[in-house]
Amino acid sequence: MPDARTLSLFVPAALLVIVTPGPGVLYVVARSLAQGRLAGLVSVLGVQTGTLVHVAAAALGASAVIAASPLAFLALKLLGGAYLAWLGVRQFRTAQAPAGAPAAPRESLGRVYGQAIVVNVLNPSTALFFLAFLPQFAKPERGAVPLQLTALGLVFVAIALVSDGSWALAAGSAAGRLKQSGRSAWVQRHVVAPLLVLLGLLSMAAAIRA
Repeated sequence: MPDARTLSLFVPAALLVIVTPGPGVLYVVARSLAQGRLAGLVSVLGVQTGTLVHVAAAALGASAVIAASPLAFLALKLLGGAYLAWLGVRQFRTAQAPAGAPAAPRESLGRVYGQAIVVNVLNPSTALFFLAFLPQFAKPERGAVPLQLTALGLVFVAIALVSDGSWALAAGSAAGRLKQSGRSAWVQRHVVAPLLVLLGLLSMAAAIRA
């Protein structure tokens, strides 16, 4: 298992990755603004469930298989970008209701959770972290490497739950104020949706140029 010195190096590195806003954080903020704190917190759980998929892949060696195939990693990047862009378009269409029309139905919490899982499973930044960075903290002389990677991955998830949860609570509070001011749909349509589409397109462009 990781010792104190390993954790003292790993935790700051993980924090740098976690606090940098990416697809997962953006999805959490988008869902919190659209549906409030509860949906935001459910999306946090979904995002971190997706992180657990990456942890399992790293521990089982599946990440190394993806790394050995540039085409597979390119496909992961393109799928992740396309999914974000699709969510942005969907968000725009949901928020674009004519004046006087009934409010668009909210996403079920089950769908929010499922979408969040997909967002992070297809997140190339998370995949790259667990593929290239996490193994550097494993020490074969300290025992089974898969168990060490799993333990470090769980530490990462615990930190991310706190960080992403803070985003969800903050954005959920903002959603309440926006709803009272009648600007919630405008923000979803003109801020959140374009950001999701832009991040998706930029992800795909970066993947193609790489």
